[in-house]
Amino acid sequence: MFSDADAAALYDLLNPWDPARQPEDRFYDDLVMAAESVLDVGCGTGAMLHLAREQGHGGRLVGLDPDRAALDRARRQADVEWVEGTAADARSGADFDLATMTSHAFQCLVTDEEVRASLAAIHGALRQGGQFAFETRHPQARAWEGWRPSNPDDVVDLVDDAGRALRVWHEVDSVAGDVVTFRGSAAEPDGTVLRVDRVSLRFLDVAALNGFLTDAGFEVEAQYGDWHRGPITDDSREIITIARSR
Repeated sequence: MFSDADAAALYDLLNPWDPARQPEDRFYDDLVMAAESVLDVGCGTGAMLHLAREQGHGGRLVGLDPDRAALDRARRQADVEWVEGTAADARSGADFDLATMTSHAFQCLVTDEEVRASLAAIHGALRQGGQFAFETRHPQARAWEGWRPSNPDDVVDLVDDAGRALRVWHEVDSVAGDVVTFRGSAAEPDGTVLRVDRVSLRFLDVAALNGFLTDAGFEVEAQYGDWHRGPITDDSREIITIARSR
């Protein structure tokens, strides 16, 4: 009733890439446009790299993602290289200037083994001194507490590309240590559920995150608590990191 392709199209509707309006998109857009070669890990439907090319980026742009339906949408733009695979599949020796993981994709690395393998592969794909930019939600903000259908800010009503009226919401199933598992539902306006996707995300704190980065051969160049490059404080909702390959 609601295919993987439908879900990929819905993602674009819910998360339009717009650096002119969204400070998080502008943060990454500035980094991408300044780099000669970019690997976007967890590129999804490819919106960031699509726009970079449209804005005149003339260097190498590569998107990597395990979601085939998302990549099918990304491949509508053929002047970017699209690769199916996980972060741990990033090709060693590619000498990228910049690697990115946007939209909290880093949090999909749930186990220590996934984090270590992914960071090692990303490190290997960068040139020496290359940058890795990504963000995670700061666990102190407990963002998952707002992922519930009773929260009006978490319920979205929209019309998709097929002309269907939809309602989208989230529900948390479990919080186990630093891993939160939740369901994202897409339904008809009368509540008839068309699709449910179950996702687990890891909420690392600053110390644990930086430990993994150091072990993988990265040096933390900068960390911010907001998209305007403010410091991490007791109120920060994000841990935004730029790490450099040693």
